[in-house]
Amino acid sequence: MSSLHFCAECNNLLYPEVDRTNHVLLYACRNCNYQQESRESLVYRNDLMSVTKEQPGIVDNLMKDPTLRRTHDLNCPSCGHAQAVLFQDQSKRIMNRMILFYVCCRCNHLFRDPTQPSPAVGPGQVWNDRKKK
Repeated sequence: MSSLHFCAECNNLLYPEVDRTNHVLLYACRNCNYQQESRESLVYRNDLMSVTKEQPGIVDNLMKDPTLRRTHDLNCPSCGHAQAVLFQDQSKRIMNRMILFYVCCRCNHLFRDPTQPSPAVGPGQVWNDRKKK
């Protein structure tokens, strides 16, 4: 990824521009018309399709969040309580399906729906239900 470039004459920020006649990427100053040719052809890369393991993130006090969806159809495996908040796994997936995490509103236990198949985990990784302290 490219970094910020500054004008050699007036020290202002250089902005990427395309020289359509020569088919090259330039960095140009908007103050003094200084231009320099870019060494690389990439200005910015936004990689949305990266793969990471399931990440429930921070689950403290999620049961108090009024914006999260709630369910009364799934009993907590830890305490048996029937109310839980649910949220989507925070990783970005290419091949796998969406993973939903549940947090019990009574004991704050983090778990997945037991009727769903286990998520695919990489070598040496184990997905465990865990209880948040």
